[in-house]
Amino acid sequence: MTSVLETSDTPAQSNPLRRLYDWVLGWADRPGSLWALFGISAAESSVFPIPPDPLLLALALGKPAKALRFAAICTLASVVGGIVGYGIGAGAWSAVGDWFFTYVPGVTESAFAEVESAFDEYGFAFVFIAGLTPIPYKVFTLSSGVFGLSFPVFVLASVLSRGLRFFLVAGLVYVFGPSIQAFIDKHFNKLAIAFSVLFVLGFAAIKVFLG
Repeated sequence: MTSVLETSDTPAQSNPLRRLYDWVLGWADRPGSLWALFGISAAESSVFPIPPDPLLLALALGKPAKALRFAAICTLASVVGGIVGYGIGAGAWSAVGDWFFTYVPGVTESAFAEVESAFDEYGFAFVFIAGLTPIPYKVFTLSSGVFGLSFPVFVLASVLSRGLRFFLVAGLVYVFGPSIQAFIDKHFNKLAIAFSVLFVLGFAAIKVFLG
């Protein structure tokens, strides 16, 4: 995700991801938009390349009073989708791993190799940061299952990070209304990354203190 509202500057007609992004955003004005929000949030946690943030923001801007409800739907669905990804990694990776590497954007052999060596020690931090930032969350839902991260730890990290991410977007809209849209579009990823840096520093400080 390059921003909450954009995936590319390339014209939609020549960019399949941009067309998919526009399809996601198009659900904001259709019947069944809440089901679409749930489905996209769940699918993005394991296989779908477009995050639910654009649809969440569009729905929240359309009905600010329901913004927190939309965030709750996003969070629940994303965690459910993450659990599905965890299950795929834990139980079927040997059979489906090559398919993911070939067809799912963001899921690559190099991405898995980079996290494998440190996953046992830093699994919670990895999942939390991926759930909050533009890092592909699906890589870490799948790898959590592949590398055997504790399931309760995985769920806790997912609930905290996904909830923080979606409720931050919805909460800003709920408090400030449509005037906050430009700020979210421009600064959300920077805020998420900055928060993650603080989280990593705090995590390291705790390990040094306890060690």
